[in-house]
Amino acid sequence: MTTTKTAREISETYFAAWQAGDFETLRGLLAEDVDFVGPLATVSGVENALAGLKGLGQVLEKIEVHARVVEGDDLITWFDLHTSIAPPAPTANWSHVENGRITRIRVTFDPRELLAGFAR
Repeated sequence: MTTTKTAREISETYFAAWQAGDFETLRGLLAEDVDFVGPLATVSGVENALAGLKGLGQVLEKIEVHARVVEGDDLITWFDLHTSIAPPAPTANWSHVENGRITRIRVTFDPRELLAGFAR
């Protein structure tokens, strides 16, 4: 018998894998044609999305989740993004899940401190 993970379970696994640098698990959670839009990039496709996650992963220290709100296949995760180069960034991440994979991601946060950290 096969079970399909819920959107909440997929989101929990996504953030845990990203924080751990487990990009193979992340690959399995993202649809081949995943669409990502955020303050640092707009990309399409699993390889481009993984490249962005890996790039930010180089300075990622911790993801501190405060709330996760799920409505069907859509969810919003509110968290603080802790990096080695900037103060924690309060962040909202909306994801849409279809057939057990994340198909769309929209992220919003103030990128100024992070961009200044990358510039140093």
